[in-house]
Amino acid sequence: MKRFFGFVKKEFYHIFRDYRSVIVLFGMPIAQIMLFGYAINTDLKDAHIAILDQSKDEITTKLTQKIISSGYFKLNVNLNSVSDIEPNFRTGKIKEVIIFEENFAKKLKKDGTAGIQLIADASDPNNANLIVNYTNAIINNYQMELLGEQKIPFQIKPQALMYYNPEMKSVFMFIPGIITLLLMLVSAMMTSISIAREKELGTMEVLLVSPLKPALIIVGKVIPYVFLAFINAVTIILLGKFVFGMQIAGSYFLLLMVCLLFIITTLSLGVFISTISNSQMTAMLISFAGLLLPVILLSGFIFPVENMPLVLQWLSYIVPAKWFLIIIKAIILKGIGLSYFWKELLILIGMTLFFIIVSAKKFKIRLE
Repeated sequence: MKRFFGFVKKEFYHIFRDYRSVIVLFGMPIAQIMLFGYAINTDLKDAHIAILDQSKDEITTKLTQKIISSGYFKLNVNLNSVSDIEPNFRTGKIKEVIIFEENFAKKLKKDGTAGIQLIADASDPNNANLIVNYTNAIINNYQMELLGEQKIPFQIKPQALMYYNPEMKSVFMFIPGIITLLLMLVSAMMTSISIAREKELGTMEVLLVSPLKPALIIVGKVIPYVFLAFINAVTIILLGKFVFGMQIAGSYFLLLMVCLLFIITTLSLGVFISTISNSQMTAMLISFAGLLLPVILLSGFIFPVENMPLVLQWLSYIVPAKWFLIIIKAIILKGIGLSYFWKELLILIGMTLFFIIVSAKKFKIRLE
């Protein structure tokens, strides 16, 4: 029995001796519960809106103040005309436009009815529906307050209009997300595991003594994944179009080029992970914790980033999938071009260069 306890003690030493194992055992559960606890949040907070007040009377002013002071919405801009709506939606920041019709207070007192139009960005149908419901609730609450004060029967009639996805099909949200998720998995995770496998089996040294330079060896390892990931992206786009009826509003060529850029970004990230991994298991765990969860939670794929705590919003800035998702949603659903998402494109290019430079440096150090 003494030998048995000695063996168990040895196993504990073996586990705690490897700091990577300790991080996986204790760090990952804490990180996951913190991410899931804060990121999975269906409450609305600080949704950016624009208001077009064509009446500018006492009632519309008070209702505007009530909407903004609720804590659910943040006024981004006051519009001057209907023609300003589309350009503001194209920026991707505005989630809803509230339009008060002309002579709002006069119509409410004279005819007993007045109209408000709610236009939401339905490229994320769940979030759009949530925003419209919250706005309706605030309008109805204000209407009850007016009825209680004035004792005059009237009705404020909000009418909702969904931009970019009028039928509110969830497939238009999930297809861009699935493209992002699969490209990340195929490119980054498989690349990191593939190169780590060569190290673990000892075949990397055999490759390094071949006539090929180390850089060419790495390029040769990742080229098949570029091709396979690109085929996956094209397949998903075609299935979305011909099976689910998703129309591509923007340029096919631009969409494919952006997909190719993201593939290169994730491949460079996969190579970087492989440089800090000694085994396939380590590469897989780092890829899972560092790629899969952030793509699902912090990219805006399922849960709106703006509803998350400020710390997680800052953390989302370093997730490549977030910027890629913004771009492909803009191309597929909004049909906009480079002039609207050039900043996101530059961020992806910058991340790609960063991963390539760091990977090359660390790989060289490891070869020594």
